[in-house]
Amino acid sequence: MNETVKNVGLFALVGALILITGFMQSWNTAILILNMGLISAIMSIGVNLQWGFAGLFNVGIMGFVALGGLAVVLTSMPPVTEAWAAGGLRVLSGLLLGAATIAAAVIAHRKMRPGRTRGVVMIVILVGGFFLYRAVFDPGVEAVEAVNPAGTGYLGGLGLPVLLAWPVGGLLAAGAAWLIGKTALGLRSDYLAIATLGIAEIIIAVLKNEDWLARGVKNVVGLPRPLPYEIELQNDPAFVARVAGFGLDPVTASTLYVKLGYSVLFTVVLLILLWMAQMALKSPWGRMMRAIRDNEVAAEAMGKDVTARHLQIFVLGSAIVGIAGAMMTTLDGQLTPGTYQPLRFTFLIWVMVIVGGSGNNFGAVLGAMLIWFLWVQVEPIGLWLLQVLTSGMADANPLKQHLLDSAAHMRLLTMGVILLLVLRFSPRGLIPEK
Repeated sequence: MNETVKNVGLFALVGALILITGFMQSWNTAILILNMGLISAIMSIGVNLQWGFAGLFNVGIMGFVALGGLAVVLTSMPPVTEAWAAGGLRVLSGLLLGAATIAAAVIAHRKMRPGRTRGVVMIVILVGGFFLYRAVFDPGVEAVEAVNPAGTGYLGGLGLPVLLAWPVGGLLAAGAAWLIGKTALGLRSDYLAIATLGIAEIIIAVLKNEDWLARGVKNVVGLPRPLPYEIELQNDPAFVARVAGFGLDPVTASTLYVKLGYSVLFTVVLLILLWMAQMALKSPWGRMMRAIRDNEVAAEAMGKDVTARHLQIFVLGSAIVGIAGAMMTTLDGQLTPGTYQPLRFTFLIWVMVIVGGSGNNFGAVLGAMLIWFLWVQVEPIGLWLLQVLTSGMADANPLKQHLLDSAAHMRLLTMGVILLLVLRFSPRGLIPEK
């Protein structure tokens, strides 16, 4: 079969599955699958840059997703003026003191000769700076978190349009990736994986416990949206009249309108990033990255700075993941740090890249759309299948009860089976790298 026809057929199959969901279940469910599939496709492109282009094993994906979500709060939420008056400046001063302490320790380490004197100076800087930082920072945090903790208890954001939060999410993730890369990219691949996972957990722990930043586990709800609220559309006579001409209920039509609006926005971002990734793949830079991936020693012998190129692509891939994280938080309308689980944002994205085809951007998009569809639909389909298979058994039959209760595990079972089948029969993915 022609390769182009095969690839188009695979994308058409995924599209058909989403359409069948709309006809058989509901269009709300189908469009929700589409929207999350588009966001997952953007995350997969970011991971594919790191792994497919450069061979970097990053399992800290959820940390960069969380930073993207944090960017939405810091950018789009209005500032809490009472919290800023109570302790905002002290919090900022404490953070600046902490950064200055680290910078002073780095400068002392670089400028002074190795020896006991350097060690003593660094200890004095770090210990003294730490206590000074806590003396300024802690009272500010207490004052901020005491301001209406049930409703706010944090500093808020800048009150800017929420769409600006998407590139800001990419910048936050890129900055964190640069700091991580400067310390961890010299490690071997398995140690790099452990380091990125640990740092991602640290980021999540900070989001959960620092209420002054984004309310911690209390969550930030009511985030601004780039599209109108459904109730606004339902109260708009022009919209009601327009959908009535199609024979649609205003409530259902307003929900579909908003979700389709998100679909258009996400598709535009995906197409832009996909085009940029394809241009990078075909450029001399892309060929250099693949040469480094395939043989670092040979590339370094040809004069390529392997560590610098690894840092470069690590930052780029993480920035794309951060953009996707900001988009997902915008779609949810709330920041909930407790939902950033490794299973969803690390294992699942890696399955998407591997199944779709590592090293192929279109494969990453296909894998994301397919795996997300299965992730959502396998559990209800599995429950229906088990109900059919056990329909002849008595309701009190313990085997029937056990099988029906096990339907919740169909997701994990299916992901494992799909991964095994793809690795056995198409180890390079459904759309392999050329």
